Amino acid sequence: MISVDALAVEFSGNTLFSDVSFTINANDKIALMGKNGAGKSTMMKIIAGAQKPTKGHVRFPKDAIIAYLPQHLLTEDNMTVFEEASKAFGHVFKMRDEMEAINKALETRTDYESDEYMKLIEQVSDLGEKYYALEDVNYDAEVEKALKGLGFKQEDFARQTSEFSGGWRMRIELAKILLQKPDLILLDEPTNHIDIESVIWLEDFLLNKANAVVVISHDKAFIDNITNRTIEVTMGKIYDYKANYSHYLQLREERRAHQIKAYQEQQKFIADNQAFIDRFKGTYSKTNQVNSRERMLEKLEIIEIDDVDTSALKLRFPKTVRSGDYPVTVKEVSKSYGEHIVFKDASMSISRGEKVCFVGRNGEGKSTMIKAILNEIEVEGECALGHNVQVGYFAQNQAALLDENLTIFQTIDEVAQGDVRKQIKNILGRFMFKGDAIDKKVGVLSGGEKTRLAMVKLLLEPVNLLILDEPTNHLDLKSKDVLKEALQNFDGTLILVSHDRDFLQGLSKKVFEFKDQRVIEHFETIDAFLERNRLESIKAMDL
Repeated sequence: MISVDALAVEFSGNTLFSDVSFTINANDKIALMGKNGAGKSTMMKIIAGAQKPTKGHVRFPKDAIIAYLPQHLLTEDNMTVFEEASKAFGHVFKMRDEMEAINKALETRTDYESDEYMKLIEQVSDLGEKYYALEDVNYDAEVEKALKGLGFKQEDFARQTSEFSGGWRMRIELAKILLQKPDLILLDEPTNHIDIESVIWLEDFLLNKANAVVVISHDKAFIDNITNRTIEVTMGKIYDYKANYSHYLQLREERRAHQIKAYQEQQKFIADNQAFIDRFKGTYSKTNQVNSRERMLEKLEIIEIDDVDTSALKLRFPKTVRSGDYPVTVKEVSKSYGEHIVFKDASMSISRGEKVCFVGRNGEGKSTMIKAILNEIEVEGECALGHNVQVGYFAQNQAALLDENLTIFQTIDEVAQGDVRKQIKNILGRFMFKGDAIDKKVGVLSGGEKTRLAMVKLLLEPVNLLILDEPTNHLDLKSKDVLKEALQNFDGTLILVSHDRDFLQGLSKKVFEFKDQRVIEHFETIDAFLERNRLESIKAMDL
């Protein structure tokens, strides 16, 4: 059991949270929730030992293993993928090497009665007891399973980690954490850089093989599937629910309703007593009663109502010209890089107003197909955009295209039209740009902030073909809801690449699956597709 006792964190005189206490039990699967800036990541860093609290302690058994995956991380560059992942068993290999070294030393010594010889005997005995008590594991096979489950191919194992992007390095670190089988796994946005199949694999691992887990995530389906407890960080304190995320939302509404009722009753109580004080102040016979009520009101702790954003912000894409009947046509398209075939003889036609999603493991060709459709790369075969097509494209590197000399407000003001211009501040607020932040220059924003701003900009541009490549990676749940509703009401054509199943739900009735150098068309929703493939996918990963 891990105990969090009376934690408090203060920054420049401001209290982030105070007197926070809770315990993490052996098989708890906890979602750490709260608004951006509430202190979720800070609390996770403190539990991981990566940051010190202003007050309080985190207590855990001496031999407990706590593993932490932050949002941003880079592995070393001088290892292969397999070598880096195998570091998860470094402590086991170290014990084995130490035993071998001591046994070799014992073979050459003849001072059997000496204290030094007896110490070596004791050392090798202790090490042997620990080593042989470990479960009999094929470590190479375990590393291979974890890497394949997280999307790596066999041929990737011998490649240097320096050849991979930050997202893929994050997967290597995640593999190391899972292989250690720690007592507590701390995950901060673990699904941002992995595809749907890998998310399903991760869910299965966390549910069936992991001990305690604490996760911060904006992927609603992921946290609903793996958690049995939700801790909400809000207004400097926590609320602890024995419920997954969806059930927690219901319980939170009930809690807030009770708070509102109690607050209203308290305000009436205060008003009644203040009225008595105002009426009888200065009346000699009522002096004691007046003083007593004044003292009581001074000591009264005012009931706070949780700050919940209940504003209804609806965005609709601006009207634009009608496109032709088939905005996208792909006929027998093939793409290779050297000897590596991405896909071969792929064909698809997407009708006006159709909403489709591209799914498949990373590296199977989803983004390559998008580039082919947009004529950004050369391919064999035919890719054509239809008549009057106006494309809105959100790439994973979309943030790089923003003008860094403009402010956040100016960036959106440039594209906003009509009545939307009156809502710019509200729109930016829903995407986590509030108050003075809208006057910041784009150049000083983080990568995640730029990505959110690029998404807001796209939402306000008149297009009839939208192509979105992983649009939700840096959006919180409310921002995703705003975007999803806008897409549901979008009367144009949509191509969506995303690993976020909850976001995909209800947006698409056709799935193009990229797998084994082929593009396969499925006339079904993403839920039906995943349900049909779930057991098959897990079985294929040999789990």
